[in-house]
Amino acid sequence: MLELATAEENQTPAVTQIPWDVVEVRALPEFRLHVRFNDGMSGLVDLSRRVSSPKAGMFAALADPTLFAKAGIDMGAVTWPGEIDLPPDAMHAEIREHGEWVL
Repeated sequence: MLELATAEENQTPAVTQIPWDVVEVRALPEFRLHVRFNDGMSGLVDLSRRVSSPKAGMFAALADPTLFAKAGIDMGAVTWPGEIDLPPDAMHAEIREHGEWVL
């Protein structure tokens, strides 16, 4: 005979949001972002130098303003198509200390 699990047994644990989870992102002119974190802190991320640098690596694709404007959020991180993302913990620490993160 099969045993049935109760609803309590089948509940997945609640996902805990971390203070540095990004909950809002808005692309701004000149390759900048405005971000807001789970703890309410917000600030700017400036990628203008990074996207045009000879050492831009995967960020070189973001020099296309249309792609840059597609900034979104996935699991608390700022992301773009093409598996490009920013580490939210480093972003949070820099914005907390300096009010912005310049890459």
